[in-house]
Amino acid sequence: MHLSLAQIIIIVVAAFLAGIVNAIAGGGTLITFPALIWIGLDPVVANVTSTVGIVPGTIGGVFGFRHEMSGIRRWLKWFILPSVIGGLIGALLLLLTPSKIFASIVPFLILFATALFSLQEPINRRLRRSIENSSSGVTPREATTKWLVGATALQFLVAIYGGYFGAGIGILMLAVLGLIGLTDIHQMNGLKNTMGFSINGIAAISFMVSGNVRWFAAAAMAVAALLGGYCGAKIARVLGRTFVRRFVIIVGLIMAISLFFNR
Repeated sequence: MHLSLAQIIIIVVAAFLAGIVNAIAGGGTLITFPALIWIGLDPVVANVTSTVGIVPGTIGGVFGFRHEMSGIRRWLKWFILPSVIGGLIGALLLLLTPSKIFASIVPFLILFATALFSLQEPINRRLRRSIENSSSGVTPREATTKWLVGATALQFLVAIYGGYFGAGIGILMLAVLGLIGLTDIHQMNGLKNTMGFSINGIAAISFMVSGNVRWFAAAAMAVAALLGGYCGAKIARVLGRTFVRRFVIIVGLIMAISLFFNR
């Protein structure tokens, strides 16, 4: 598919905005994926290309929380493997899903992801309040015996969804980490970003091998998303986190509604 100048501009602007959103609040896929559908890409190809284009920008999130990760790296050995395996299964399921069927469920996926995104801040605030009000909270070591198996299984399911579609997995992974008793939101974000990179990374590799990636679009998105991520902190000071979150939620709802009418 040959892209016109207007389509290239839409891709670049969407990826730049996604980079900003991911740096501030997460949820950039809710912008890039619908944008690729708008310019005429097949829904499966759009999802594949969006994932490959956005993955490079997630490296910054992993790097940004590297110091908070120093005391909890042991937990990665429990969650990385189910993240990778689940992400691979989800990616393969997407590639095996006929485009017509995937197109029919896309509006529901976007609505689900938008709902998860809208709940992220209230849940984060509740987590912080619980931490502040608790003087004898459950520690990760105490929670291991009771919750680790369940948390690992849940992360595996989250990873399957992440490999298949991916938007909104951040809040699901925070819930998983809460099951093992983690309470430091920065440490949780560090683990979440690392697991998310594992899920999206293995999915991106699968998509590259499949031959469904539109490489020019993915490359343009990767550069724009990286620039957006770099500018995100400065832009956040001007617009504010609340504005960005509301913008993403409105975009997600508009995209879902428009795709419902175009089914």
